[in-house]
Amino acid sequence: MIEGMSLRERKKLQTRHRLLAAATELFAERGFDKVSVAEIAEAAEVSKMTVFNYFAGKEDLVLAPMEEHVGDVARTVRDRAPGESALAAVRGQFLAAVERREPSIGMSDVPVVLGVRRLIQETPALLTRAHAFSMRSFDLLAEVLVEEGEEPAIARVVGAQLIGTRNALIHANHLRLLAGESADAIAPDAAALAERGFGLLAGGLGGFAIRR
Repeated sequence: MIEGMSLRERKKLQTRHRLLAAATELFAERGFDKVSVAEIAEAAEVSKMTVFNYFAGKEDLVLAPMEEHVGDVARTVRDRAPGESALAAVRGQFLAAVERREPSIGMSDVPVVLGVRRLIQETPALLTRAHAFSMRSFDLLAEVLVEEGEEPAIARVVGAQLIGTRNALIHANHLRLLAGESADAIAPDAAALAERGFGLLAGGLGGFAIRR
């Protein structure tokens, strides 16, 4: 993807990554509330205005990577194959993400990623925003199911179960990584737990929303 970018696009992406790295390092050192946007700009060697050209505020400097994945589950269900249920699609996407050690499902032990996770847990404003992202993921999934003809109330019941199970699995991964275990070490258990967790839904949702 990067190979196909123009020079301008690559420079913008590099600046974005530099800002995220500088902000994360400063937040980890001193805490979210004690770091100013001006200090982040200075550390990244850009102007304060440049920071706001890329991010609306300090919270976005932490949560932007998470926000990029808000629509993952809805997109997975919308793009599922004929004959595949919504449950099977979400389970398959999660297991593939475990295999790839994706940060979005709590499978990255890269220090900067773990630092961001700790920061979110320790900062109420960030935790509130992270919860809002989860609710948005739920809304987007329910919208997909409604678009396919499900009644809104049932679509939200199903969405709550799928998103809730997924969030519980991600939380379990985070707990082990933050305790010092490596992603490679927990991957087999994470996959097995995902199979069990989604398996509990199979009795009720195994035949729900199968693509015709």
